[in-house]
Amino acid sequence: MFKHPIRWLAGLGAAGALVAASATPAVAAAAPTVEPYFQDSTLAVGAAPTTRQLFLFADGPTVLTDVSLRYDYRTLAGKITIAPADGQECTAPEAGVLVCEDPFGIDISELPPLGSGSYRGVAERVRISATEGAQLGDSGDIAVSYEAAGGQRGSYTSQVRIGEGVDLAGGPFTDHSAKPGGKVTLPLAVANVGDRVVRGFVAVFDLRYSMRATDRFSNCLYSGDHLLSCQFEEEIPVGEGLATTLDFQLARDTYAPSNQGGYAQFMTTADFEDLTRVRTSVGRQTATRGSGPKLTLADAPSRMRQADQTDVGPGYDYTGWNIKVTGTNGTDLAAIGDTLKGSAGAVVTATVGFRNNGPATLDKVNADFEAATHTDVELPPGTTAVEIPAGCWLRQGTRTYLCASEMLLVAGRSYTMEFRLRIDKVIPNARGAVRVNAPCECPSGGSFEDDIKPANDKATIVVNARPGSGGGGGGDGGSLPITGAPTGLLAGIGGLLFIVGMGGYLLARRRTTRFTA
Repeated sequence: MFKHPIRWLAGLGAAGALVAASATPAVAAAAPTVEPYFQDSTLAVGAAPTTRQLFLFADGPTVLTDVSLRYDYRTLAGKITIAPADGQECTAPEAGVLVCEDPFGIDISELPPLGSGSYRGVAERVRISATEGAQLGDSGDIAVSYEAAGGQRGSYTSQVRIGEGVDLAGGPFTDHSAKPGGKVTLPLAVANVGDRVVRGFVAVFDLRYSMRATDRFSNCLYSGDHLLSCQFEEEIPVGEGLATTLDFQLARDTYAPSNQGGYAQFMTTADFEDLTRVRTSVGRQTATRGSGPKLTLADAPSRMRQADQTDVGPGYDYTGWNIKVTGTNGTDLAAIGDTLKGSAGAVVTATVGFRNNGPATLDKVNADFEAATHTDVELPPGTTAVEIPAGCWLRQGTRTYLCASEMLLVAGRSYTMEFRLRIDKVIPNARGAVRVNAPCECPSGGSFEDDIKPANDKATIVVNARPGSGGGGGGDGGSLPITGAPTGLLAGIGGLLFIVGMGGYLLARRRTTRFTA
């Protein structure tokens, strides 16, 4: 599994939900619709069980109660077994069927950070194993369905096949150095530490937003200049390894000093197909194959061929790189206010937020899903908020809302949100405030503390300004709206989504935060 932002790769729907939300702004439906997803599996006789769980995605928060889960694998009866993994109460009413009850219910809630607009719940896990009676080439499916109180129900059919067990291991982690805009060459090495020949494999990349591929290999997939995956047909004999190098250029807006880099996970061709079949069934996303030569591999150094002597498990099928970014390249976040006008009883819209004036992009994408910064929005006197953006909450005992930002704040772009305010009383020149980099009692600190120009962190919201008194604003609030994330990528999380296409499978979801440029 990946060790950095997508170590929960087995629950790929989580990544899909998160990025789908980033790319499709809108408002969640009043009555959430729930859609299930259960990943395909390739199993080997004698191998450790594969753990899977049913993911439930929705276009709004909800709680499923009195949940019953049914795993119907009669097409593989005698070939596989499915058993509960978390001590849940299950019965087998007939051969090839497992029914599990979840009396505590399944909470489908918003994925962090607040305001993601993505809602997900997970059922208890099950373990899937091949029996001694299974043969290479056997295949079938698991029809997974759920029922809940109120008539809520749904199903998903997952494919299962019996394959040959192999064991891949990634090369050692390596350290590198470059400046913003600089070039770096990274090693990519993999070894066969099992007892069978590996016949073809795939490297799936989890790279930071700053890392731009300089090549376009025909056996690799890309989104823009971001490398997503590479597929190889080469065989790896037992105890042997293969290696190559990859050239990257750091974006000129890379924050410095910082640590960038990423990971690659190696998986068999069949496991990659299990992970990505849903992409074909729901319509492909914006992943394109390179038009250049094929990326080839050579024999790995001798130290890689010794990897089979190491006691390895499935967690060693990855490699990674750390790039120490040298020099100084900071970020200026400038608050954006607004000027409003209206009579008593009118409802007006304040479009507020902040702009990343650069020169560096602020990339806080990580496994904790913490916002890159937070913004305080203090309401002007005489007004009441009747509608607030997703990801904002009222500070206790105040008229100020604290709002979480995206994880990736691209240099040169503005990030605004809309507050619907009712004017309860006309107060000439009523002033509120917008403060970016506001304090937050969050696990990671919650705010960007190294802003290179803190003087513009505050802007005003003015309602019914007196003539000649000046309006609110700050930053560049006159920018035009666009839709979607700046590149359609949130580093490795977004990249993987483009391969898999879970965004197309999930329900369209809606948010009130928007990007502007």
